Amino acid sequence: MSEGVALIETKMRSAGISEVAIKAFLYQYQKLLRNDTGLIPEEAIEPIAQLPHLEERELPESIGDYLRQTLILKLNGGLGTSMGLEKAKSLLRVRGDLTFLDIIVKQFLYLRANMAPGLSLYFMNSFSTSEDTIRALQAYSEPGDPSSMEVLQNRVPKIDKKTLLPISWPPNPPLEWCPPGHADLYVALYGSGLLKRLLDAGKKYLFVSNADNLGATLDANLVRFFAESGAPFLMEVTRRTPSDRKGGHLARRVETKRLLLRESAQCPEKDLAYFQDIDRHRYFNTNNLWIRLDSLYEELSKGDGFIPLPLIRNEKNVDPRDKNSPKVYQLEAAMGAAIECFDGAAAVEVRRSRFSPVKTTSDLLAVRSDAYELDKSFRVGLRPERQGIPPKVELSDEYKLVDQLEELVAAGVPSLVGSRSLAVKGLWRFSEGVEMIGDVRFENSTGEVKVVQPGVYKDQVVTG
Repeated sequence: MSEGVALIETKMRSAGISEVAIKAFLYQYQKLLRNDTGLIPEEAIEPIAQLPHLEERELPESIGDYLRQTLILKLNGGLGTSMGLEKAKSLLRVRGDLTFLDIIVKQFLYLRANMAPGLSLYFMNSFSTSEDTIRALQAYSEPGDPSSMEVLQNRVPKIDKKTLLPISWPPNPPLEWCPPGHADLYVALYGSGLLKRLLDAGKKYLFVSNADNLGATLDANLVRFFAESGAPFLMEVTRRTPSDRKGGHLARRVETKRLLLRESAQCPEKDLAYFQDIDRHRYFNTNNLWIRLDSLYEELSKGDGFIPLPLIRNEKNVDPRDKNSPKVYQLEAAMGAAIECFDGAAAVEVRRSRFSPVKTTSDLLAVRSDAYELDKSFRVGLRPERQGIPPKVELSDEYKLVDQLEELVAAGVPSLVGSRSLAVKGLWRFSEGVEMIGDVRFENSTGEVKVVQPGVYKDQVVTG
């Protein structure tokens, strides 16, 4: 242990990492050495039967004060490598020429101009996305200096699986580092001094969400709900469906009566049937969080600048593009797990549309289609006739990367406003003027590109 700790401290200090971030990482590293799995057995928790449901009500006159004390923070550390991207994922085009970043900024400017003159916007960038994001933000003069809108995520050493020491990788030294997960938000806010400056400036409420979740807009009703609840920490959750069986869920610890998150890696194998029972464990975390800044500062001050959270141990190759490179552990923590650390933390059930992440090219094709619309406040949402149900899009591996999707829809994105499901298997190219209704499937096993001709396709299978 002492050798690993000394090497980690030297490596991180040499890289200019803050003392708070070093302490937070060593806390997780010592868990790794103890083989602390963080398992949460079923008998230690109880299901959540019912939660308050967000309802739209007439907004109070005080809503302006609440909004002025609010800041929006978008988690923007991802590169979108699973879709073949080598830049910040938020710079991916989503609607026409607008990127995630464009839509986020335009939403913010609309809100600030029409509802909340004092509203603030920040991005938590990683060392991989910082430069791209700041350059893109320079297109907007209204929010101010792009550098002042950044919370820079820390970086931490990758740990050699064999030796449990920080790995050395001379062929590409930057690959010796990785981000420490979204929970680094707390460490970065405190260690940089930004949290104290925000409090001194009169800010009180923090809304955090993922940059790739277009459903996570600042909702005045949620601002009101959180402010009036008095809770120090509020998590937006929604009902689990059969497709969410393997995802984490909300529960309550029997011993403390505090809310907690249990991820699949924290569930003992004997309890998997309970874990996957969506009627028993009904709610999952949307990763949209509301946090009282004064409560956060108090918790961080008690904990030397970090919150003790369960370890997430991800096994990877040191070079993600080289499967023969040495195996490493990337030590992370989830920011939502902090719900158990705040006395009086709460959760609220929100509509499913507030959880609309774009994780795959299938998601991207759907959100680019006419099943969605962009309103005057730059909110992206399903058209009313969809009645809150998105089309189900399934693209085969030929379209896993964004460049491959662009070839599929180079002539035009098909109309999906009347679609229940669209599946595309094999090599196809859509023509302009293609409309899908009901359940439509395209199958081509010839190995040659086939063209989908203009027209209406309804409840049918089209073969190559």
